[in-house]
Amino acid sequence: MFNEVTLEQVKTYWNARPCNIRHSPSPVGTLKYFNEVEAKKYFVEPHIPEFAEFKRWKGKKVLEIGCGIGTDTMNFARAGAKVTAVDLSEESLSLARKRAEVLGLDIKFYQADAEQLSNVVPVEEYDLVYSFGVIHHTPHPENVIRQIKKYLSENGTFKIMVYNRLSWKVLWILIKYGKGEYWKLDELIARYSEAQTGCPVTYSYSKTTIKTLLNGFNIKEAKVEHIFPYSIPEYKRGEYKKVWYFRLLPDGVFRCLEERLGWHLCVEAVRNSI
Repeated sequence: MFNEVTLEQVKTYWNARPCNIRHSPSPVGTLKYFNEVEAKKYFVEPHIPEFAEFKRWKGKKVLEIGCGIGTDTMNFARAGAKVTAVDLSEESLSLARKRAEVLGLDIKFYQADAEQLSNVVPVEEYDLVYSFGVIHHTPHPENVIRQIKKYLSENGTFKIMVYNRLSWKVLWILIKYGKGEYWKLDELIARYSEAQTGCPVTYSYSKTTIKTLLNGFNIKEAKVEHIFPYSIPEYKRGEYKKVWYFRLLPDGVFRCLEERLGWHLCVEAVRNSI
């Protein structure tokens, strides 16, 4: 259903509100702002550093597809990786570049459409291609996968997070906004997948369907992570108050629920030998 969506629509959406831009009340672009953005992001999504394994890539070449305002990007660079970062949104890249400048980090940035990456980013081999929560927002994710293969060394690692279709959030969207009209599910997921409603494109995958998308890769691990448990009004005020039904769950039970019905499908794959 997303084939008619244009890249210009996608870019306009993310330029209007780059991901995580409101994670701090401090002046945008300051060191305090960037530190607060990172602290909030990893507090709410603590699985990200474990998945990214920043220190593992010290001295290695890392290509990040969809860097946004650069939280993970900075951590790869701080850990000693040689980082190239790409994003479609000029507004996001402007903040990511400022962040690297503030932190004194040497990172190559490119503004590019990931579906046609090689038209902009020089083709060379990378040890890791990393894309967290990005390619499910482009009209043709399969085109991005074809591009990524050009940049991976033989047996190079690809780490990707896409949204999990068999998740608590999808069920919540269906009940709250869809009134059970499951035949509208793709449209509903796109509209309500992000903090700012109306995202033009949002695909979702299961552990089975991700295998089709990642044709040509050997999937080493696919883990389901992350349920957002906090009440939105309080969260917007910087308060972490869980929704009443999540407050009733012991931490261990909630963690088990995340591992089964989480919103993030985190996959590590290796490019098959040619």
